[in-house]
Amino acid sequence: MRVIPRISLSLTLVVCLCAPVAAETVEKGWPLFRGNSHATGVANATLPTKLSLLWKFEVKDGAFEGTAAIEGDVAYIGDLDGSVYALNLNTGEKKWEYETEAGFIASPAVRDGLVYIGDYDGRFYCLGAASGKLRWGFDTQAEIDSCANFYKGNVLVGSQDATLYCLGAKTGDLVWKHMIDDQIRCSPTIVEDRVFLAGCDGKLHILDLNDGKDLAQVEIGGPTGVTPAVVGDFVYFGTEGGEFLCVNWRKASVAWTFSGKSNTSYRSSAAASTEQIVVGSRAKRVHSLNPKSGEELWTFAAKQRIDSSPIIVGDRVYIGSTDGRIYGLNRKSGEKEWEYEAGGGFTGSPAVVDGKLVIASDDGVVYCFGEKAS
Repeated sequence: MRVIPRISLSLTLVVCLCAPVAAETVEKGWPLFRGNSHATGVANATLPTKLSLLWKFEVKDGAFEGTAAIEGDVAYIGDLDGSVYALNLNTGEKKWEYETEAGFIASPAVRDGLVYIGDYDGRFYCLGAASGKLRWGFDTQAEIDSCANFYKGNVLVGSQDATLYCLGAKTGDLVWKHMIDDQIRCSPTIVEDRVFLAGCDGKLHILDLNDGKDLAQVEIGGPTGVTPAVVGDFVYFGTEGGEFLCVNWRKASVAWTFSGKSNTSYRSSAAASTEQIVVGSRAKRVHSLNPKSGEELWTFAAKQRIDSSPIIVGDRVYIGSTDGRIYGLNRKSGEKEWEYEAGGGFTGSPAVVDGKLVIASDDGVVYCFGEKAS
């Protein structure tokens, strides 16, 4: 994965605004990178206790860094070589493939029969979910790593050109855009009429979704490319400087920070609930934290760094690692209860719908796990 450069930070006046309390959001399927618009990484689904491999979809000499979006019985994912695939969730059979000249780090998003995804060259695509045919395209000025998110009739996506774009979801017409001081690599997190950006400029930005104007900025001490998770009044994310932060977005102030035993950067987006925060780090650890205090509840040691983002499914946490393994951990204790050794490493994260978990590796394989029929 490309290295996010260190960035010198400028001081910015922090504006404190009050806003409505954020409520939990429920999505059907797994339409976005972190499962829902709040980016909580918490599945509204169940998985069998014993997961078995149901199918694999292999791309020769391929590689995946993104996370699948799932709607109905179809999983959508883009690869680094420039193809977007629609796969039958029950069999792994390819339904369609859309080919481009540039590859995809970004994860797709799906809504209302349309699939949205951006590429290396900064082009943002809208494809028909049933056919894979191009509906429209929009050009930004730099690579897109961000998964899209949605607000009313609009779709939002960030670019390394330091701009968040709000476009008409059906037409691709520009509604508004907002530029920050450095690259945007995170996906925009949406709560009510607010959008949250954790930027490479070392700030958490809170914008008005109606016009894209700044409502508040919070200094976070370093650049970051991870997607912020929002639960209630609090935003959770880690930075390249090795700090994990909880920000009260109503007060526009840092509530607590967690550094662990090293200053190793975070490339993993957190899974967040009212009971715990779970995040992977490049220090080869999975951390579970108290959402109110930042106190460490447990830690799990992997064999290599963890850039994949965890998800919470019932009583377990699932996460991939660059050591080529997918782990199923007890949510309360952190003890390993399930493991699959794939060979290729995982930067992409799990996507879960009822009974099935989908994840793709950096050696070009999409895996689907569930319960095999007796």
